[in-house]
Amino acid sequence: MKYTFFLAAITFFTLSYSQSNTEVYLFDISTVNNKISITNNINISNSKEYDNQPSFLDDRYIVFSSTRNGQTDIAKYDTRYNGKIWINFTEGGEYSPLKITNKNAVSAVRLDKDGKQRLYSYNLSNGESTELIEDLVVAYYTWYDENTIVSAVIEGDDLNLYITDLKERKSRQYATKVGRSFHKIPNSNLVSFISKKNNKQWQIKSLDPITGETKVIANTLSGVEDISWLNNSTLLSGKGSVLYKLTLKRDNNWKIVANLSSNGITKITRLTTNATGSKLLLVGDIDQTTSSQAEEENKTTETDTENSEVISILETLIQKQLDAYNARDVNAFMSAYTEDIKLYNYPNELLSEGQDQMRKDYVSWFKRTPDLKAASKKRIIIGNKVIDHEQITANGKVFNTVAIYEIENGLISKVTFMQ
Repeated sequence: MKYTFFLAAITFFTLSYSQSNTEVYLFDISTVNNKISITNNINISNSKEYDNQPSFLDDRYIVFSSTRNGQTDIAKYDTRYNGKIWINFTEGGEYSPLKITNKNAVSAVRLDKDGKQRLYSYNLSNGESTELIEDLVVAYYTWYDENTIVSAVIEGDDLNLYITDLKERKSRQYATKVGRSFHKIPNSNLVSFISKKNNKQWQIKSLDPITGETKVIANTLSGVEDISWLNNSTLLSGKGSVLYKLTLKRDNNWKIVANLSSNGITKITRLTTNATGSKLLLVGDIDQTTSSQAEEENKTTETDTENSEVISILETLIQKQLDAYNARDVNAFMSAYTEDIKLYNYPNELLSEGQDQMRKDYVSWFKRTPDLKAASKKRIIIGNKVIDHEQITANGKVFNTVAIYEIENGLISKVTFMQ
């Protein structure tokens, strides 16, 4: 029952919904005299598969759940270069990634193939994961501070609100029948959540995780559980293709900000802003019945999608050989390379040529290095080249290198190493 409930709640993309597609959009947002404007719409996911639950790492980077070839992992988007990479490669699916306060890590809900569902942390340097809460089936959550998590936990057919103290390794229930939207309220010591106890009218409430005190803030839009805070007095929410705002102690009810139907968005769901309130992330369902017309009107979008698919193929190849390297599986490792593979030290010092010599060198290296481990700290893809900043652990030492991979016909034909 838990497994089925989670799939219905968090992975809302089955064959019965094949006419819709979720995309992640980034907007600039500004407020002048209590009037909110959103501009400069960018589709940052731009794929034909599932993309959802975005959040800001900082002013430059964004993370969200993204599916490629049927596998959902954590994507990291660079607003400076308009490109994305994946920061983990587990067999399970990752959802709702969030930056962990004061750590170089994100957290995410992971649903493993055996049905196990838990909240994990993921190191942003090497993608390694650690289970955070062992005994609760977390579906949605937010961080109060680096040791405190406020979450919606699946219990029977309900989502109930828990506060978990990671230091003390203790969890306590504070509310029942809650929604999926949790946010730290800006400039406060409070967290907001959605109460669904009243079926006819859901409410936005505040929670003090220290005292456990809750208070009603406002009513949600009818039937809507996704909200976000623009600042400590203004809420954002969406219904259908319309974005709304509610300024506390000023607005008597929700006010229209913008209608996004012209962007092809039929249903606004998740939304969040950055720390300064200058950027808005928004997830929208896209009506596929209008996609053909949109493609004719915007050839650039089609080209960008094709480029995104190429990038995904190149990155999958590089990650495949990196995983095989870490497993010291020489056959899987060599399967990523051409027969005439050439390895160089920058700029043009030839190290080896051909599969036979490379295989011999790496068999020896794998045998001599029992603690061998490599992790991609940053990955940039330009044309047919993948540039990896890699951190290597070998024989008790850690060092960094840059590897420039050149791909031809789906295989790596040349690698240049820079120390």
